[in-house]
Amino acid sequence: MTESIYQLRCIGCASIVARDQMPSNFRCPLCGELYEVEYPGWSRGASPTETKSWMPNASALRWLWKERCHSTDPLDQSGVWRFREVLPILADFSQAVTLREGNTPLYSMPRSAKSAGVERLLAKHQGMNPTGSFKDTGMTSALSVARERGYTWVACASTGNTSAAMAAYAARAGMNSLVLIPEGKIAWGKLSQAMDYGSLTCQLRTDFDGCVHVLGEVVKRAPVYLLNSVNPYRLEGQKTPAFEIAEELDWEVPDHVIVPGGNLANCSALGKGFLEMRQLGLTTRVPRISVIQAEGANPLFLSIEQHGGNSLQAVEAQTRATAIRIGNPASWRKAVRILRETGGFCEQVTEAEIALAKAEIGREGIGCEPASAVTLAGLKKLVHQGKVHASESVVLLLTGHTLKDSDYTIDFHRRTLLKPEESVGLESVLASLECGTVTLDASAEAVLRTLEERMSK
Repeated sequence: MTESIYQLRCIGCASIVARDQMPSNFRCPLCGELYEVEYPGWSRGASPTETKSWMPNASALRWLWKERCHSTDPLDQSGVWRFREVLPILADFSQAVTLREGNTPLYSMPRSAKSAGVERLLAKHQGMNPTGSFKDTGMTSALSVARERGYTWVACASTGNTSAAMAAYAARAGMNSLVLIPEGKIAWGKLSQAMDYGSLTCQLRTDFDGCVHVLGEVVKRAPVYLLNSVNPYRLEGQKTPAFEIAEELDWEVPDHVIVPGGNLANCSALGKGFLEMRQLGLTTRVPRISVIQAEGANPLFLSIEQHGGNSLQAVEAQTRATAIRIGNPASWRKAVRILRETGGFCEQVTEAEIALAKAEIGREGIGCEPASAVTLAGLKKLVHQGKVHASESVVLLLTGHTLKDSDYTIDFHRRTLLKPEESVGLESVLASLECGTVTLDASAEAVLRTLEERMSK
């Protein structure tokens, strides 16, 4: 059914590889770069004539995808697979493994908009996925490919969210999973998920990039399918939030989409989705896609600032936003290409700026993991620099649920998260957002006195 619809092309040397000859580490043997799923009918560079010959008209697709929201079929209830016409990566869609991921909310952010200095700010909350992060959208697609091809073991290196998603989808499919994580460098809430879903979880005495290196050797020697974001099928699922954003905005895309920058597959996937929508005639333009990194884990920012994005020097990543504590991102070249094609920017933010932005998002009543908050912190900088104008519409991509790293939130409100030197210049605003607990006698009078003190402020 889908055998002739897509091909796998290296983003470096443009060589094409047969699907059954894909290297186990998903890197081109000729140049070492990653592959991308390419659809001759509607990927970048396809002519309008080619696109028309491959796909139904845009109005029919919009209607079909909306109608599926009312279906009771699990495949239709998935926010990934209801868009299956634009990710025909399975020969048989009955092989799809779904936990009804996607269809996540697009929240209005009025308080954060005022803080950032823009009139219209929305947040696409991917933390509302089944395992609490955006990783579910890519995991359903890539693990389904693994299942269809007969694998019984899948594996990933992870800072937490990937391991939780992979373990859950593997368990759902009746498959086995292997997780390699850096010892002591991920949030325990995320690690507990992988354990709960039955994954073989190994903590290695190294960082995330060291885990990636070890896993590369493992998949060469054992019949294990690699599910990190180097796997091009992951990005096919991860592009579908772009379709959801456009759909929720009546197919009018925002001016800017801002994403956190860790391994950089999210930027790559969303950009691919928006570009394909324009090619298909579903939308008329693409938003600027910008990436925000933590100051202590900023290899893409440094690459663009120092080398114009033409080369990347790995860094020793240090940030409390564990989901983006990655010093050598695999998809950096794909991300640079998306930044260039969409006119987006790359910025870095401090630990204090991340903590402040996370608390502000929490005051909207939605919350997010620390890595997600770099988007709001970065938006403030882009507005200050004149790269985002007050009248433009902006969507922040929140990648993970607030309960992914509850210790971070608790430490913030206990005033133990930041060192004094990290919060210089932000003391008063940080203090206004801190909500530590108080211990009282067990009496209504004690509670009322405390309430009166708070109400008088």
